[in-house]
Formats: sequence, structure tokens, C-alpha cells
Amino acid sequence: MTKQVRAERTRHALIRSAAAVFEQYGYAQARLTLIAAGAGVSTGALHFHFENKAAVAAAVEAEASHAVRAASRGVYRRKNTALQALTDTSHALADLLRRDTVTRAGFRLSDDATRSGEVDLRRQWQDCVQQLLTEAAGEGSLVPGVPRADLAATIVAATTGFEVLGRRNSEWLSRYSLTGFWQLLLPRLATPDALTRLDPAGADSLAVPARSLPDHAPPRLANPALRF
Repeated sequence: MTKQVRAERTRHALIRSAAAVFEQYGYAQARLTLIAAGAGVSTGALHFHFENKAAVAAAVEAEASHAVRAASRGVYRRKNTALQALTDTSHALADLLRRDTVTRAGFRLSDDATRSGEVDLRRQWQDCVQQLLTEAAGEGSLVPGVPRADLAATIVAATTGFEVLGRRNSEWLSRYSLTGFWQLLLPRLATPDALTRLDPAGADSLAVPARSLPDHAPPRLANPALRF
């Protein structure tokens, strides 16, 4: 193994360890000694890669942003309509949040009032929602008269709410939860013709009818995830 490969592996291990520490303790309470120990290296090795805690946090946010961008690009490349892409991207984001510590930590860091980072994952998601709604309007798939700004605010508030609630109960980030949300919202924003071609469960999965949602699924929102 070359020195460069070892250095890259160490840096990656430090980012993963830092994500776990930030997720558990938050930015202010996170300690570099814990991050180094989680990666199996000394604090000296940590400082070889990162000047300070702020630099480690920035690396976690950058990697989280990269993961979300990659997922959203994958959705967009195979999209049929903007509304389906929006639905699918919210599912892709929820999937990342369920299984990837770095993505979860990235969102938590973006929401941490004790620091100011260069990456704002929530803002990026809002931009994505607004862009796809603009495309949907151009396609003629939005019900006429629906204020796009209000609609974007509703979708962003609900989906980021799932992320916050999912920190304590991962069921909020389940496909059932997102499917239930879109089953409620899509009929209110899509034209009847567009609605027949939309799958609230995500285009890459089998549709889950509302009546088949299990009893243990989290409550769906009666009033109110990526291309960047």
C-alpha cells in the first residue's frame, strides 16, 4: 500500500469517525480525542489531515453534500417528469439519512447554531425543490393557481421535519412515511393527467397503496428529499 493510499484511508476513517461523534454529541461537545480514537489513530495523525475541529466538521459536511448530490444526479438522469423526480429525490435523501452516518451528521452540523459552515444542506434541498417545481410548472403538471413559493415551503418544511424527527425514531425516514406524505400531497398539486403517471412510493419501487400502510408506520402529516 502506497503512502498516498494510506493517507486517503486515514482521512476517510477520520471523517467517518467524526460524523459519528458529531451525530452523538453535537459540534460543541465533540472532542478531537474521541474522533482520533474512533479512527484508530493518534491526535497527531488527525492534525496532519485537519487543522482543527472546524476543519473536520467542514470535511464531514462536504462529504455529505457530495453524497446527496450524487444520489440526486442519479435520480435526475433517469427522470420522466419533474414531479416524479422530486418524489424520488426525497426518497433518495431519506434513504441516505437512514443508512449513512456522514449524511446525518452533515445535516445536523448545518443545523448547529454553535458554528457557521460553508455548506448549508437544508438550503441546497430547498433550492432543489424550487427548481423541480419550476420545471413541473413548465411541463404543465402543476394544478393552476397553486403558489409555488408556498408549495416549496410546505415540502421543505415537511421533509426536513422528517429528518429532525428521524434522529430519534428512524421510522420517520422510512419509505412508508415518505409514501404517505406524497399520497396526501400529490393529488393537491398535480393535474389529474400528471397524477396518473406519478408513484408516491418512488419510481424505483413497487407502489404502496395507502390502505396497505402498516399500523406501526409513523403518523402522516395532514397539513404540511436531489439535484443541486
